[in-house]
Amino acid sequence: MGQIPSEHAEALAVVEARCGSGFRLREVTSRRGAVVWEAAGTGVRNAVKIGTGDGSAAVSRETEVLRALGWSGHLLASGRGADSAWLISRWFEGPSTWDAFTRFRENGTGHRTGLDAAIDLCRAVADLHDLGWVHADLQPDHGIHTSDGVRLIDLAWSWREGMRPPPVTGVGIDHLVPPELALRGAGDMPLPAGMAADAYTLAATLWTCVTGTWPLDYPGAGITPEHLTSDQLRTQIATGRIPLRTETPWPELQAVLRQALVSASRDRPTARDLAQTLTGLLP
Repeated sequence: MGQIPSEHAEALAVVEARCGSGFRLREVTSRRGAVVWEAAGTGVRNAVKIGTGDGSAAVSRETEVLRALGWSGHLLASGRGADSAWLISRWFEGPSTWDAFTRFRENGTGHRTGLDAAIDLCRAVADLHDLGWVHADLQPDHGIHTSDGVRLIDLAWSWREGMRPPPVTGVGIDHLVPPELALRGAGDMPLPAGMAADAYTLAATLWTCVTGTWPLDYPGAGITPEHLTSDQLRTQIATGRIPLRTETPWPELQAVLRQALVSASRDRPTARDLAQTLTGLLP
């Protein structure tokens, strides 16, 4: 279950005030120096994120992004310590995009559920782009499908024109980064992920949700990702020579995603294009 460390007394006090003194904690993730818990009380559920060390910069920046976006009720409280940062946000009820495709991956059923989830995620990303923002770290579990629509989470790397860059480089999952950014994701410069890159990662994320595997055919290219550093893998991805996997358990949907994954960035369908094309697959 876990517990909020005692040194974060201010965050603990806010959670108790919102959820009651008998609240329960469930650790959800712990990575990159940041831990996320679900805090549940009587009729109340919140997400608590605390970053320490390198993770404090990411949590602090996510707070900045959420304030700038102004999404109603998303960010509830935040604060900083000597070497830490924390935020408390709404807990969004619903499956992730990955979860929405579980039935399809397991037994080839649930087509309508999966297709609806794909369309809704594309629309959510398109809406973000319409506001002039880029998510920059889309992943299979970064879209939560609630009764009120898709909620995008983990926004520490999101940006818009004029905003300070993320605090670290090489963000995102290597396997979902487009070739034109893969090499620039290594080194000392921030990763300049734009809307076209977001569209690639969106398509790659959906491909992964459909198949349960990364889109690129590493075995076919003679590459073993586990034997490479992140920079070495991104150097290989940057060549643009690694083909897509040939397995097509859902040919019609994957054909739409394939177009986004093989196109040059200037020709790549937008998130809105993907939503519209996928809508055409509805029965």
